[in-house]
Amino acid sequence: MSNDIDFDLSPDQWEVLKALRNPVSNGRLSKAYLIESLVKLGLVVCDGVPVMTPNGRKVLVRGSCRLLDLAA
Repeated sequence: MSNDIDFDLSPDQWEVLKALRNPVSNGRLSKAYLIESLVKLGLVVCDGVPVMTPNGRKVLVRGSCRLLDLAA
């Protein structure tokens, strides 16, 4: 596997990325600075409403094992 989608995201960034899986919640995300940081990483695009990019989906799937470690 390639490490080109390995990002060291903060727990808050992970939460925002997870929240973007549900299109209904996209308009209710209030932490603009977190959205902006994910946009700079190329994981989210924001043209009015933040939307996860295909690369963002890959990062979320690959990082889900880290999320389990954080919860443990």
